[in-house]
Amino acid sequence: MIKQLFDRMELPSPDNKIEIFTDGNDDYTYILPKYFASTCVDYGQLVKIREKGRVVEKLKRAIYGQPVLDDIETTDVENYNGILRERVGRLVRKTKCFSKRKNRLEGVLHIFQFYWNFMNNFRRYQSPAMIEGIAKKQWTWKDFLSYSFAV
Repeated sequence: MIKQLFDRMELPSPDNKIEIFTDGNDDYTYILPKYFASTCVDYGQLVKIREKGRVVEKLKRAIYGQPVLDDIETTDVENYNGILRERVGRLVRKTKCFSKRKNRLEGVLHIFQFYWNFMNNFRRYQSPAMIEGIAKKQWTWKDFLSYSFAV
């Protein structure tokens, strides 16, 4: 996942840092420096303390750089994962809809991500891609299915 992030994004610099927030999994502390210089990343962790299944405390800690402790949160990722499980039947634990092949699951996830970023009416008739300046219009299924790639 971190390699894909590295391959797909504009490389950060000390003047243009990226913020990465994760749960308390220490694997990220070892893998992030393999791809990003610690001077280019503001990395923080959010560790949830649970008692009897309920979150009773959230510990926020800076790992690299100088992330603002109040900004350290994982709700965006948790929300997106919930939306995926809600809308993509293949990701529900007990379901008849399952992928027999990994590439089929990946294909479904790519289509959903395209829908979510380019078709989804996120805010005032704007898709997330429009808000980020990647698209000039909100796509429709007709646009998606009839799009012709230049080779």
